[in-house]
Amino acid sequence: MSQEIINRVANSKLETIDLEHFFPKIERVSFDIKPWLKDELFLLEKDFREKVKNFDWRKYKNKAVYIICSNDAIVPDWAYILISSQLNTFNVRNVIGSKEVLNVKLITEIVDAFDFSIFKEKPVIIKGCSDQKVPLLAYSVLLEKLQLEAKSIMFGEACSSVPIYKSSNKF
Repeated sequence: MSQEIINRVANSKLETIDLEHFFPKIERVSFDIKPWLKDELFLLEKDFREKVKNFDWRKYKNKAVYIICSNDAIVPDWAYILISSQLNTFNVRNVIGSKEVLNVKLITEIVDAFDFSIFKEKPVIIKGCSDQKVPLLAYSVLLEKLQLEAKSIMFGEACSSVPIYKSSNKF
C-alpha cells in the first residue's frame, strides 16, 4: 500500500524572503584615497583639492562607490566628504566606508521602498543560505519592517528553521 507524499511546505501559507534578492544589480567599486596622498601617507590640501577638481568623476556613473584609504595614513574627514560630494554631483551612489557598509546602504534603500503589507498576518521565513554574503546589519533593517506585518518570522530553510519572532496580536 503506497501513500501519497504530500509537500506540506508547498501547501502552507509560509512565505519566504531571500535578502539576496534585495541586492541591486549594480557594480560596486572602491575609490581609494591612498594614491592621492604624498608618499601615499600625507594629505597635502592644495594638491588633494587639485586632484579632486581635475578628476573625471563620470567614470563612476551607474556604479556604486565605497570610499576608503587602504593604508594607515591619517586622512582628515573632510577629504572623504569632499570626494563623496563630488560623486553626489554626478548622482553616483556612494558611502564613506567599506564594501559591506555600501551593501547595507543599498539593501536599506530597497527594503525601505518595499511594500511589506503582502506579508500581513502570514508566517515568513528569512532564507538562511545565499550565494552572496549578506551583512548581518541587513537582517536588522529587514526585521524592522517585516515585524510590523508578519504573523511570525523564522530564519533558515523550511525544513530546518529557527523561530525569531511571533506576533502577540490576537486577531
